[in-house]
Order: sequence, then C-alpha cells, then structure tokens
Amino acid sequence: MQSEAIKLFTLRSTWWSLAVTVALAAGISLLIAAVMNSLADGPGQMVANPMTAVVSPLQFTMLVAGILGAMAITGEYSTGMIRSSLTAEPRRGAVLIAKALVVAATLIVTTVVTSLISILIVTPVYADNGFDWGNAELTWIPLAYAVISMATFGLLGLGSGFLIRNGAGAIAATVGILFVLPIVMGLFSFGGPSWQWLIDLYNYLPSTAAGALTTNPASETVRNVIVLLAWPAAALLSGWAV
Repeated sequence: MQSEAIKLFTLRSTWWSLAVTVALAAGISLLIAAVMNSLADGPGQMVANPMTAVVSPLQFTMLVAGILGAMAITGEYSTGMIRSSLTAEPRRGAVLIAKALVVAATLIVTTVVTSLISILIVTPVYADNGFDWGNAELTWIPLAYAVISMATFGLLGLGSGFLIRNGAGAIAATVGILFVLPIVMGLFSFGGPSWQWLIDLYNYLPSTAAGALTTNPASETVRNVIVLLAWPAAALLSGWAV
C-alpha cells in the first residue's frame, strides 16, 4: 500500500484532479445554495435542505473521481511500470486490492474535506435556515452517502482501467457509464410504455443510485446501496479476472 500511495501522490495529475474536485464542488455548492435560498424567499415557499447544496455537485465531481481511478492504473500500463509492480508483487489480487484501498481512501478524505469547505461556504447563505445537525436523515446520512459514492466512482474507474488497460478507453468507459448512459436512457422516458423496461433500468445506474441516496436516502435504500456497490465490485472483479 505504501508503494501504491507513493505512485499515486507523485503524479501531478493526481493533485490537479483533487484540486479540480475541491474547486468544482465548493463553487457549485455556493451557486446552488444562492439559487435555492433566493427561491425560498418567495411567499409560501419552503426552505430547502441546505445539505442538498453540499451533495448536489456529486453529479459533476463523480467524473473527476472516475477519471482519477482510471489514471491510477492505466498510467502504469502506458509506461510499462506495471511490469515492475507485478515483479515486486506477483499476486495480481494483492496489487489490485492495495491500489483500490489507496484510491478509495484518497477520495474519501478529499470528499470529507471538500464537504467541510462547502458547508462553511454555504452556511452564511442560509443564515437562520441552516443545517439541522440533530436530524441525521437531512444531514449526516446524505453526507455519508456522498462520501461513499465518490469512493465507488473512483473504484469503478480503477476497475475499468485494470480491465481495458488503456487510458483513453478506460476514461471513455467510465464517463460513458457515469454520465452518458443516464442521459441516453433518460431520453427514452419520452418514448411511452413500450420503452418502460429501459426506463426501469435507469434506476440501476450508479449515478442514479448515488443521486437517490444523497437527496432522498429513505427511498429504496437497500436497492440503491446494492447498485452503488455492485458496479465497482463488478469492474474490479473483471479487471482481476483478466
């Protein structure tokens, strides 16, 4: 794990990815908080949950997490360092697990720090209508799911990298699953009942599950957790198998 951490953190692309994640999440959180708070000023309008502004950037930062996970392994294949890694540790499964733990831990810590920054930024926007930390369903639970989601997105990219072994291909596959596929499936909602089966599959995409868990954790929780964990597990197991 120490060698995997050294390899990950001595890459400039890692630090750029993490910096983009923090900046993107904080900026979008502030923007969403300002818009939501202005809409709540109207007569008869309910004050939105402030945590929504904190977790909503997940729909954008998930791409950075997935790409970071893919780059964590595809760079070794492109440079040939994978030969040194597998010479030092011939057990492929051990290499995969070590790299997965480092990537997941990195994204967990980054998301915690990013969420803290976002909370500090949006708190003054909501003033008296701030976070209700005594209500876990509105604060702690969505926040925890956001942290878990970012880690799983990174592992999905890592699994794609192990499977495809090419940077462009792994990134394309990860972005396709996280971003393109939901858009394409969403278009079929206008197709009527004949496409209902495809509309139902939309609920089993990782980004859909993450969005549901962070905005409405009480709805279909078990299914969404399974979906969220199954995608990176399938990707990592497939990468290990080849």
